[in-house]
Amino acid sequence: MAKPNENFKTDSNIPVKRVYNKKDLAKYDGRHDEELGKYPFTRGLYPNMYRKRVWTMRQYSGFGSAEETNKRFKFLLDHGQTGLSLAFDLPTQTGRDSDDPQSEGEVGRTGVAISSIKDMMTCFNGIPLDKVSTSMTINSTASTLLSLYITVAESQGVSPVQLRGTTQNDILKEYIARNTYIYPPKPSMRLIGDMIEYCSKKVPQWYPISISGYHMREAGCNAVQELAFTFANAIEYIETCTARGMKVDDFAPRLSFFFCCTMEFFEEIAKFRAARRIYAKIMKERFHAKDPKSMHLRFHVQTSGESLTAQQVDNNIVRVTTEALAAVLGGCQSLHTNSRDEALALPTEESVKVALRTQQMIASETGVVKTADPMAGSYYVEYLTSKIEDEVNKYLKKIDRMGGTLVAVEKGFFQEEIRTNAYQLKKEIDENKRVIVGVNKYQDAHDVEPKLNRIDQEIENRQVARLKELKSNRDKSRIDQALSQLQKAAEKDENLMPHIINAVKSYSALGEISGTLRTVFGRYEPKISF
Repeated sequence: MAKPNENFKTDSNIPVKRVYNKKDLAKYDGRHDEELGKYPFTRGLYPNMYRKRVWTMRQYSGFGSAEETNKRFKFLLDHGQTGLSLAFDLPTQTGRDSDDPQSEGEVGRTGVAISSIKDMMTCFNGIPLDKVSTSMTINSTASTLLSLYITVAESQGVSPVQLRGTTQNDILKEYIARNTYIYPPKPSMRLIGDMIEYCSKKVPQWYPISISGYHMREAGCNAVQELAFTFANAIEYIETCTARGMKVDDFAPRLSFFFCCTMEFFEEIAKFRAARRIYAKIMKERFHAKDPKSMHLRFHVQTSGESLTAQQVDNNIVRVTTEALAAVLGGCQSLHTNSRDEALALPTEESVKVALRTQQMIASETGVVKTADPMAGSYYVEYLTSKIEDEVNKYLKKIDRMGGTLVAVEKGFFQEEIRTNAYQLKKEIDENKRVIVGVNKYQDAHDVEPKLNRIDQEIENRQVARLKELKSNRDKSRIDQALSQLQKAAEKDENLMPHIINAVKSYSALGEISGTLRTVFGRYEPKISF
């Protein structure tokens, strides 16, 4: 157990005193005394927060075939989920069709396999796209997946103007932490700029990008680094758009963010409060935004997958509950709660239902929705909020001095910072300085593995067979024409979204669209460092 004179610190290495009082806030006088729904939005984006409307409960789903995913979506909607969140398999994420030899063994494993408009139509069969909000966790091929979604909606008689949802579409964090990139950074940034510009005109309720700190946090960075690196990436995206001549208030209200929530309870609450304040100041002071909505940090939270353990999986229900409560106390707009068995496999329906019920109980039974920003005024939380802000700003200034995010990525700065912190965390666990219940303390010699969700190999076989049949029955001349038009547009400086939508409607496959762009943009080869 901890000793009274032990040196305590948060996960971000912020020293923690035995007790806090108003003297600890003297340096930050005035920062914490503000109205709800007013700049800089530390206390929340809206005056009534969850009293008016609770957060969107969005369970991450998608696995196997489009048919399987469609069934899971309907199961979740029937049990009270209020938004869909779609995961894609690795071939789809990296621009390969299910019948590509390099896709073998990965089809439908980490998410649903989507290679064509037929797959996307099956995925959303019987789900009215003017009634649901859909989040798609997709990056390199985000433009193609959004084009597929728009086309499915139009087949239902739903206009793009009516569509609500988000494409993650954050390629910078792929180079930093996740690695499902295809093209080099500059053409990838062009694609993102094309999507933001297109959506601002044609799909106005859609969030074309969800700038993500989640994956960098899962790779090993701490709370301060998560915010700093996410906002550095955001600055790069915003500058990409303004360099095109876009006015910040025309597109900034449709930017969204995605953060992780881990087990350091008070620091996580403070992180979200600090994040709103930092972002509002960036938008007002750096980009001179005038519309308050341009200064709103709208963010989705997912509980930490990295914090889940394969040992004693039921303990993960408690971990997820704690993390979800911190996200709610921090004022998130939407939330995904991980399932207890996700350290071992894609979750079962039973586990997903428990995860969803966790959110519903927090909203319905705990009373935390009755007042906005209930942690305000806590000496400790207010101190952490301001301290995190200061530390994040130090990082942002350092990245600016380096020449910005793209330069920092090329130099491996983000990657090295994450590796260093991840190593330190692992070392603390190995040396029992950081307790993980059931792993390095309170182990159970008779731990029993739960029933797991296994992906049947036959799902891959059927998916490949269906795709080959589709490809053999298409109008080849129409596809050749659509892909040729796409290639010519990529060689010029045209917005590529209309051409990708045209290719999708011609029944071009996702891999064919990605391959066409690869011939123009090339493939990214990362620098190897040890």
